[in-house]
Amino acid sequence: MAKRRQFGYIRKLPSGRFQASFVDPAGVRQYAPDTFKARPDASRWLALVEADISRGTWTNDQRGKELFGDYATSVLRDSSQIGPRWRETCERNLRLHLVPLVKTPLRSLSPTVVRQWHAEALRGSGGRTSIAQSYRFMRMVMNTAVREELIQRNPCQVPGAGLVQAKERPIATPAEVIKLVEAIHPKYRTAVLIAAWCALRRGEIAGLLVSDVDLAAGTITVRKNRVELLKGGTAFDGDPKTEAGRRTIAIPPHVVPLVRLHLAEFAGSERLFVSRDGTALRGNTLYQAFKRARAAAKLEHLTFHDLRHTGQTLAAQAGATLADLMRRLGHASMVAAKRYLHVVDGRDAEIAKALSDLAEHGDAAKLPRSITMRS
Repeated sequence: MAKRRQFGYIRKLPSGRFQASFVDPAGVRQYAPDTFKARPDASRWLALVEADISRGTWTNDQRGKELFGDYATSVLRDSSQIGPRWRETCERNLRLHLVPLVKTPLRSLSPTVVRQWHAEALRGSGGRTSIAQSYRFMRMVMNTAVREELIQRNPCQVPGAGLVQAKERPIATPAEVIKLVEAIHPKYRTAVLIAAWCALRRGEIAGLLVSDVDLAAGTITVRKNRVELLKGGTAFDGDPKTEAGRRTIAIPPHVVPLVRLHLAEFAGSERLFVSRDGTALRGNTLYQAFKRARAAAKLEHLTFHDLRHTGQTLAAQAGATLADLMRRLGHASMVAAKRYLHVVDGRDAEIAKALSDLAEHGDAAKLPRSITMRS
């Protein structure tokens, strides 16, 4: 019976210890990280490596020595899926929150190390949102390392570490929207109305062109998102994050006349909203104008983004379905749109309250004749 050929190669060194090596799937000779006291020890190590290769779980120990900071930087540099705003955020978090890990080899980032880093970060002075962003970035980097076979599994196993429990956002009433419109500079009134009644983001509003408005059809089409970076003050028109972000939205009829007035008095030759010098409106300019308006209207609890939340909530109250909300939001996922259906779902709580009143009074005549949604 022919003897099975041994995987790898073992040689005895002048020191008397044994060195084990093998040729990896890429055709490169790899050496054991340590020498062995006895030949059987070297043979057992080779047998484990052979088994890992046959199962497809073998990783290159030498490549796994690459430092997390260096590898994360290269992933940021080379990934075409990372937008400029998210890249800037990740670079900042790498400097601020992930510093304790930047000199750690990839293969040394165990679930315990990651858990301890996360717990220590939460005990520090950093914000919960930026820490969650840092964790998501690290998880993405380590997923890349798994795909590139530098490590066997992702060590980012902390439940919920990448999530931030969003607080319930305030909802502006139609009367409060009017107060803001009256308080803000006339050239920005339409921006407030579009945010509140069409649920556009600030960047989407700043990116609108005159050609994106169709008064005859009563629609606004979102094609671009104005991106502004903190570093260097760079600004440019970027594509929406997903194809769903490109969308055409019906303008409520009561807003159309004000959009028409804006086009006649304040719009630029190409841009729907412009700065004093006629260039594209900067998001911060709109934000500062909004801050002054909310102070004058005594509505300091509202943010500009709350207007988008208001628009979707009012749409849900008006009977918009989940699909309707997703389309108006420009979201490919239903997760965000579901947040606004709690207003409609609130009918069940009102029905339950009415049933409790019936049990308490024992008299159906004392109950309200109808159950209506709260405005």
